[in-house]
Amino acid sequence: MADTTKQGGKQAERTAAKLAKQIQAFARQHGGAEGQLSYIGQAGTRIVLVGADGGWGDLVAPSGAVAQAAAEKAGLTLHESFDGEFAAKVRTGPYEWSRMAGLQLGGKTDD
Repeated sequence: MADTTKQGGKQAERTAAKLAKQIQAFARQHGGAEGQLSYIGQAGTRIVLVGADGGWGDLVAPSGAVAQAAAEKAGLTLHESFDGEFAAKVRTGPYEWSRMAGLQLGGKTDD
């Protein structure tokens, strides 16, 4: 893997290894996990995680290359996009629904 990250090669490897451990911990906590990588500009690449139990979370890697390396090290199954069957696996609770409704309806946003 060519290092095209903002970090040096060794630092990128350490970051990928740390993210891989976090992905594996999430997967253990949620009975397994799948993911999707989403470029978020200069901030890097978001690793969206969806657990087998419907729990979800995300991590941010400094680049797509580091995110890809972390996913590979963790053995994470990646999806090309966050739609269809993959998106349907996400389970949201009352907090998410009230927050989304507040944003859409101009209500409280907890800010």
